This record gives sequence, structure tokens and C-alpha cells, in this order.
Amino acid sequence: MADVKEPENTHNHDRRIFVKAGLLGLGAVFTASMIGTLRFFFPKVLFEPSSVFLAGMPGDYRAGEVSERYRESNRVWIVKTPEGALYAIEANCTHLGCTPQWFAEERKFKCPCHGTNFSMAGEVLAGPAPVPLYRVSIRVDDRGRLQIDKRVKENRPDKWNKPPFILPNSGGKV
Repeated sequence: MADVKEPENTHNHDRRIFVKAGLLGLGAVFTASMIGTLRFFFPKVLFEPSSVFLAGMPGDYRAGEVSERYRESNRVWIVKTPEGALYAIEANCTHLGCTPQWFAEERKFKCPCHGTNFSMAGEVLAGPAPVPLYRVSIRVDDRGRLQIDKRVKENRPDKWNKPPFILPNSGGKV
């Protein structure tokens, strides 16, 4: 007698594959949700320097010069006019946000990205920048120190010669 094979039960085999695939899918969904939950406990925090910082005493700055002391750490230049007034300029080009360089011999700020030139006051002299550099708030605190607040800024020259964007006659005596 010839061996007669019974037909294989492919129905059970297909069901096992389906159940395994379903369990793997559920495991993947569970793992993804757990990763999302764990990321919630570790928020993305950007640590930047404070927008408000102390910049020394008014007498620390020489008349007619631009101080680059805070350009790297806070992206701010402190400028003292020949008359003794102080103001702070944000070191952020208004064209594309690059950090301009101060060239003391030319008395200009120059942006290395696209060649915009700014005057010592922050006005556009040449290049693609659409508006002047921003001046930021500058004041003297109760202990006689300069306090710079980058949250308060202005780039309209008609507003520059009024507080909080300039400290008139800051020759060290406050």
C-alpha cells in the first residue's frame, strides 16, 4: 500500500505567523511609547548665557573705543564714544545672523559672511544687511556696575540716543 500523505494543515502555520507578527508589532509600539515616555523625563534644554549680565564699571572702558570683552561669551560689544557716552551693540549681523568682526584701524564692523560693513554706531555702510545692528539696553545698577539686557533691543537710529540704549556721560562717575 502506498503511503498516503495527509495534506498539511497550512491554516495553523499561517495563524502562527500572523500571531508572531502581531506580537512583534505590539512590542515595537510598546518600545516606541516607552522611549517617548523616557524622553519626557529628560527635556531638551538649551543652556545659553543669561540675556542679562554685568559688564564691569563704566570707568573700565576707554573713550572712542569698542570693547570686545563680551563678544565671544555674550555676543555684545561695549562702545564708549569720545564724549564718554556708553552703548552696547549686539554682535549679530542683521542680514543672516553671522558674528561681525571689529576692525579698529578702519573703525568698522565687517561681517565675514556676505561683506556687510557697519559703522561704529552700528549703521549700515555697505552690503546686503537691510537694517542697522541692534543696540541693547545698558544701565548702571545700584552698585555702579554696567548691566546689559539683551532682551531689550532697538535698531532704529532715532531711538538710540535715549535710555535705555545709551548712557550719556559715563566717564566713570555715576
